[in-house]
Amino acid sequence: MSIQTTDPVADMLTRIRNAIAVGKTEIRVPTSKLKFAVADKLQKIHYLEKVEIEEAQPRSILHIVINDANGVAHINEISKVSTPGRRIYAGVSEIPKVKSGRGTVLVSTSKGIMTGQEAVKNKLGGEILVKVW
Repeated sequence: MSIQTTDPVADMLTRIRNAIAVGKTEIRVPTSKLKFAVADKLQKIHYLEKVEIEEAQPRSILHIVINDANGVAHINEISKVSTPGRRIYAGVSEIPKVKSGRGTVLVSTSKGIMTGQEAVKNKLGGEILVKVW
């Protein structure tokens, strides 16, 4: 039995939210290039502790460590902005700020996944993927 979702990134974010709600420190999800890029960017901006790919058959697993065993999660709220039925695009001057700059958005640009600040600095717009604070 295989589970198909129409929005795999939203599924990954929901698993992260649910894990934080019940006090889990890590999750495992089926991997894809986009999910890895989003999780890796969240790790680089210090919302996640560790992201790695575990090779498995028939497909690899994305292992995400949300926080260490004694710590609290750095994520207060995480949500998907652009959905399969309603894509949200923004030019460089329209990239939103989250919680007056305390949070961030992840933007899918022509140069890859970037934070909103990096996209403005590089003068790139794109699809607004994730809002996190």
